[in-house]
Amino acid sequence: MSATILIVEDEFAVARGIQYALQQEGYAVTVARSGEEGLTFASGQAPDLVVLDVRLPGMDGFEVLRRLRATGSKAPILILTARDDEMDKVIGLELGADDYLTKPFGLRELMSRIKALLRRAYGDLADAGVGRVIRHGDLVVDLERRRVQRGSRRIGLTPTEFEIVRHLASRPGRVFTRSELLELLRDYEALDQDEKTINVHVSHLREKIEDDPANPAFILTVRGVGYAFAER
Repeated sequence: MSATILIVEDEFAVARGIQYALQQEGYAVTVARSGEEGLTFASGQAPDLVVLDVRLPGMDGFEVLRRLRATGSKAPILILTARDDEMDKVIGLELGADDYLTKPFGLRELMSRIKALLRRAYGDLADAGVGRVIRHGDLVVDLERRRVQRGSRRIGLTPTEFEIVRHLASRPGRVFTRSELLELLRDYEALDQDEKTINVHVSHLREKIEDDPANPAFILTVRGVGYAFAER
């Protein structure tokens, strides 16, 4: 599944150019036109990376950045600053930004920075490459060989169960609604239209990988929303 990226930028042409370039690379992109809108989306949807202009009307980018970090968001944040404004860079980095670019910038450099931030943040969880292995404690999900283990014990999963754990574990902490999981799984296997199908598969999956399925350590229920994989 591609990474989800939020662009918080009030200049239409700039935002549209970045959005188009990212979508061409296969990323899922959302654009917010104000700091308030960006903060609301980021808080509710937990994007994998945020591109944030610091000079926004109303709530500026610095305040958005401060509030995101205060709520515990660990998503990489790339700030866009005014040309040669050294203070913007310093303040942004001190507030928790991971990188910055000064306007005007080239889209090729932006793409390179974004890919580097995703690799740095998610390591084996990044989309590119083969031979990927996801590790969480003694749970190992081998994406290339489609194998799951707890310690030395191999766990037999159905194709649907593997797809669920793959999608969840590839984005720890990101909440997937049941309808989202159903849509993702339809691309792989024809499933019943009823979202309760997901509950059944998750229940079976927990019985196989959890020490105590009633108190899961890996696949967590977000009441009223869906499921998330525990953050490491």
